[in-house]
Amino acid sequence: MSNPGEENNKPALPDRGPGITKTTTMLAALAGMAGSALFVMAFTIEGWLRPGYSPFSMYVSALSLGPSGWIQIANFIISGSLLLIFAWGIAPEFPTGKASKTGTLLIGIIAACLFFSGPFVMDPMGTLSDNASLHGMVHGLLGGMVFIFMAVSSFVFLRRFREDPKWQWFRRPTLAVGVVIAASAILLTLVTKLPVAPEIFGPWLGLIQRGIIIPFMIWLFVFALGLYRQNGRENRDRKLGTAS
Repeated sequence: MSNPGEENNKPALPDRGPGITKTTTMLAALAGMAGSALFVMAFTIEGWLRPGYSPFSMYVSALSLGPSGWIQIANFIISGSLLLIFAWGIAPEFPTGKASKTGTLLIGIIAACLFFSGPFVMDPMGTLSDNASLHGMVHGLLGGMVFIFMAVSSFVFLRRFREDPKWQWFRRPTLAVGVVIAASAILLTLVTKLPVAPEIFGPWLGLIQRGIIIPFMIWLFVFALGLYRQNGRENRDRKLGTAS
């Protein structure tokens, strides 16, 4: 047994302190900006350069097919990893209250689904459900979760932004993005489920899907940028207060 007096004399572990926590959050915010921007830029540029690919009628995931499909596969994995870091880093910003748990969890699930959408490649567009592969079905499930949670997460954070003085500047853009994403997700669901809809909206499937992805990634980028600036400003104020 150890001596209680000896335990009391042991040096205390150093406290991480608010400065280190805010620096970590800023690094996570950079990961969020990088992940959201990289994802959109990569599939946009690759879509322009890929022969025979139409961004208007073809899904983003269709870029994972073919000899150069590794580019979009890597895009899923790298962007998903960066957004996982962002999801982990925003937890200290919202320790309690609305969106403190659910919002962070939803961003994390979206990031994880993007990550696993890389190795689980989609089947070619037009593949019948009876001929679908296991990896194609998994990819479809992951994609459905991403689109639903993109819409839900924006409204979850909207509840927080309405009440948090530091984030009220972002409440209206969040509402607008949530409405656009939800409308696009509903339209995409109707287009892919109703028998007649593909004949009408088939040439615009890729555009409708991008109506979900691009607004969300822009929102996520601005969210991460705001988080970076706020924590940087608070870090500077803390250092100035300590110095004085």
